Amino acid sequence: MSHSAAPLPGSPATDTPVALERREGPWGEVVLRQRGAHYEIIANGCFLMDTSDGRSERLLVRAALEELDARENPRLLIGGLGVGFSLAEAAAEPRWGGVTVVEREPAILDWHRTGPLLGLSADALADPRTALVEADLVAYVREAAADGGRFDALCLDIDNGPEWTVTDDNSSLYSPTGLAACREALTPGGVLAVWSAQPSSAFERSLANAGFCRVRTDEIPVVRGVPDVVHFAARPA
Repeated sequence: MSHSAAPLPGSPATDTPVALERREGPWGEVVLRQRGAHYEIIANGCFLMDTSDGRSERLLVRAALEELDARENPRLLIGGLGVGFSLAEAAAEPRWGGVTVVEREPAILDWHRTGPLLGLSADALADPRTALVEADLVAYVREAAADGGRFDALCLDIDNGPEWTVTDDNSSLYSPTGLAACREALTPGGVLAVWSAQPSSAFERSLANAGFCRVRTDEIPVVRGVPDVVHFAARPA
């Protein structure tokens, strides 16, 4: 989830970031920084995401819902809270019957519940459909798969994508067994959407090999660099 950090509107690109909080978490150091009017999340020295845009994160959720057609009260799992764009998009849509957000970093959860990011997420967190879960996403998806499919859509934004992971253990989610668990965590006809910093034809093949159908990749232009992408796939009905 190394989302593009664009210069602030009306501000110089050289704005100096200010560290608001630095924590040692279960997977290393996590830092919340402010750069002008925007916030940034840094993990082990690697830029993850900021609040400067959010188009691709919102598309992740919006397009997944469109793929579900007229399904009533679908249940959504968002993998990764980040700066909250995907959650905000989901909470603003009355069609979702329930929104579960799985985030493994306690610091990120705290920054949204009581910290500087509360202003971005307060309305979504107050929505009775929203549930925040502190857990490892890979383990949570495997548990949901074992229960026979809990969700109508899985929107995953936990890393830079299937070919560029910040933490090694995240790569297991994109493995054949990880993708099989994602498939089984979905209801028949349910949709998997995966954010990525770059397109991957190999990942498209992996999705097809894992038993998904309707595999496609949407590109979202960014201010600089290659477009962000969202990979889509569906569990056969």
